[in-house]
Amino acid sequence: MTTFTDLGLPAPILKALAAEGYENPTPIQEQSIPHLLAGSDLLGVAQTGTGKTAAFALPMLTHLNKINRQAGPRACRALVLAPTRELASQIQASFATYGKFLRITSTVVFGGVPIGKQIRAVANGIDVVVATPGRLLDLMDQRALTLGEVELFVLDEADRMLDMGFVRDIKRILTKLPARRQTLFFSATMPKEIADLASSMLTKPVQVAVTPVASTVDRIAQHIIFCPTRQKQAVLHKLLEDSKIERAVVFSRTKHGADRIAKHLAAAGIPADAIHGNKSQGQRERAMAAFRSGKSRLLIATDIAARGIDVDGVTHVINFDLPNIAESYVHRIGRTARAGADGEAISMVADDERSYLRDIERLIRRRIDIMPLPEGLTVLPALVEAERQESPRGQRPPRRSGAPAGAHANHGGGRRPDDRRAVEGAGAAAPRPSRAPGNGPARDGAQRTRFQGR
Repeated sequence: MTTFTDLGLPAPILKALAAEGYENPTPIQEQSIPHLLAGSDLLGVAQTGTGKTAAFALPMLTHLNKINRQAGPRACRALVLAPTRELASQIQASFATYGKFLRITSTVVFGGVPIGKQIRAVANGIDVVVATPGRLLDLMDQRALTLGEVELFVLDEADRMLDMGFVRDIKRILTKLPARRQTLFFSATMPKEIADLASSMLTKPVQVAVTPVASTVDRIAQHIIFCPTRQKQAVLHKLLEDSKIERAVVFSRTKHGADRIAKHLAAAGIPADAIHGNKSQGQRERAMAAFRSGKSRLLIATDIAARGIDVDGVTHVINFDLPNIAESYVHRIGRTARAGADGEAISMVADDERSYLRDIERLIRRRIDIMPLPEGLTVLPALVEAERQESPRGQRPPRRSGAPAGAHANHGGGRRPDDRRAVEGAGAAAPRPSRAPGNGPARDGAQRTRFQGR
């Protein structure tokens, strides 16, 4: 079995890995690190939970340590772009952990917080900047950070960047990077827009593919419960009576829905924190800290957190609403069964979500097992019967009269009803974030809902 020592990493990094209890690399680390140490560009297809962050952080730290130089004022040597605040924070924390025995400096920048501290952090030059695109552009526009000295560039979660409307921002950032650099490109899926973006960024890249998005984790037991929307809150309360649900993430399609779920749970004496783009950074950090520490058993989240929650010990994922994009289901349930543990995903399905369920089952290439309603609750049996008999497997429901041929039912013209709000889901459009004096526009992944380039 390959060990980190076999990969040729320097002693200080091996010491940091040993301190964390890491001995053997994951498949993506084993496949990527030798090529990255050799200086190759890399195109990686990998979802969260595969060890992707260490796959790029370890060779980057090795390079920065080997070529020991100080970045100039208001400059950085390595840049990592991430779509959300939570993911950016976790990536920076990984750099700090793996590089704790090195003299490598790093910082994280994102919107929703005062910009002054971030300006000061990069003023004298810094080795690694992990950033969301919007706040990075704020710093660049204020001439607080230049990218002319970047030696290593990582674009992480590229498909999520596309969903969140960051493609134009990324292309603008690319124009400021040096032509001579090592570029790493990671995405969980590879639609045409992402493939085109990758080809424009990379030079003769090594390609690594690990755990395609359609391959849900084998250790996750998946179940669905058919019930009307108005009954979902009661179903959730009943489910949470099960002591086996030790730590759970509950996903809502909308910000308002997440707040409503948390409010009803609190009224029933079940403490829970909601996390979404309308929450302040302090609120989000406190909610995540309580969840990580075990102080809070439940975290209510929108899809913004589907790739940003990396917490061991999540026993269950509960989809209060099914996502309207099938790939999001895979990312949601991937919050459980981490670090070798087992996990369970339970999804509540209302009548108007049946087309979403078909899309999900088509993507993961399996039927999800039906779970009966919790004891004491009843629902019209016709709802379950209709789901399995109305539309044969593999077929989409009949299109509405007047809809163009090939259009998905209830998705006029083939566009999903909430496509323009995939970050936070359906419902009323999110209010424009206020621009506090000196903060710059809050344009990070937590608050951006526009679609550009779709």
